[in-house]
Amino acid sequence: MLFKVSMTVSLPHDMPVAVADELKTRERAIAQQLQRDGQWRHLWRVAGHYANISVFDVAGPAELHDLLLSLPLFPYMEIDVEALCRHPSSIHEDDR
Repeated sequence: MLFKVSMTVSLPHDMPVAVADELKTRERAIAQQLQRDGQWRHLWRVAGHYANISVFDVAGPAELHDLLLSLPLFPYMEIDVEALCRHPSSIHEDDR
């Protein structure tokens, strides 16, 4: 099942730089592994914002929820989720 996920990160201004850097390093490693595993299908930065638009390919809402909760930056994110389905005019066979 495909989901469009918009994530905006708001780290506390008083968070020590070392703590923020460590969270970002862990987040990057997890995001890259999920992409290699095929669950985080697309990852796009929103220009001018500490935000992204992503497409996840998971079994359902519960799996997506657990995956998002596992992200190190989750406590600092505002997240919006939309379920996606294949458009009948799409020419791409891998759209599910």
